[in-house]
Amino acid sequence: MTRKSYAKVNIFLKIAGRRDNYHELVSRFVRVHSLYDEISFINCNCTEFTLDGNFGCDTKKNTIYKAYVLLKEYDRCVEEYFKEHKVNVEKRIPEFAGLGGGSSNCATFMIMVNEICNLKLSKIQLAQIGIKIGADVPFFIYEYNSANVTGIGEVVEEFIEEKLDIEVFTPNVECNTAEIFKEFSSKFYKEISLKNKNKLLNLKSKEALAFLSRNEANDLYIAAISIYPELKEINKAKFYFSGSGSSFFKVNYE
Repeated sequence: MTRKSYAKVNIFLKIAGRRDNYHELVSRFVRVHSLYDEISFINCNCTEFTLDGNFGCDTKKNTIYKAYVLLKEYDRCVEEYFKEHKVNVEKRIPEFAGLGGGSSNCATFMIMVNEICNLKLSKIQLAQIGIKIGADVPFFIYEYNSANVTGIGEVVEEFIEEKLDIEVFTPNVECNTAEIFKEFSSKFYKEISLKNKNKLLNLKSKEALAFLSRNEANDLYIAAISIYPELKEINKAKFYFSGSGSSFFKVNYE
């Protein structure tokens, strides 16, 4: 079994408030069809859960492993299956780049396990498990091309619009999401108004980008360039900052 695990970009990303230790988001997530990892389950006699791939972290810190730990509680089949199969990930999505690669891998793995082990978990149930691992995971669970994402990432509503041709540029900078949110909270904190929230969520992605500057589209951009000033030097017309970075993207028009 092999599946594509797609990247995402944030057309806009605004902060709406705080909940416990989390920031509540108002964002449009869009799948990048041209950029994806590939996840495969391969026959293998494994003494323990085996994950192959060019990752920047140890296996037990990987989102796929965390998903495995939670899913094996639902059925013995999961643990038994991965005694006879290993997980291989062909990585193309840059890590620490605001493209959701780890969350996408996690969600795609969960969807694959749900199918092959016949767990019969609904998308809602998978998303409820996924949010325990990462805020972006539910978006990838639902497999929408475009969606409005609010709350701490758990509220995902499909947004119907044309499929977008997205070009991504990722500089050689690894952004620390936790540090960027900390910088935002301490120096640049602001909240989107209810009026502007509703306006953005109802605009098509191209319409939103037509009147938002790079600074306006993503509340985390100013915090990111405060920590990583080299990002400010990236002079690419019509490119916007995705997530907590370091990637930039633009929508290509016919």
